[in-house]
Amino acid sequence: MKTINIRQRLHQFIDNIEDKKAKAIYTLFADDIDPELKRKDLILTERKKVLKGEGKLYSWKEVKVMATHKNKRNAL
Repeated sequence: MKTINIRQRLHQFIDNIEDKKAKAIYTLFADDIDPELKRKDLILTERKKVLKGEGKLYSWKEVKVMATHKNKRNAL
């Protein structure tokens, strides 16, 4: 089956499926559809760790060193 036919069938399928299945499909491909969601989740996860006292905090000096030596993986 050609890609164009696959796309057409997928469009028809998605247009006619029940909400529960549409949400499940979206969940599977959310990172591809909206890459900012993954970034947002990572930020929120790290924020929760910091608020619990489990996360790593950096001083301004450490951040500056990491930013100016960004070619090194862990500039500290």
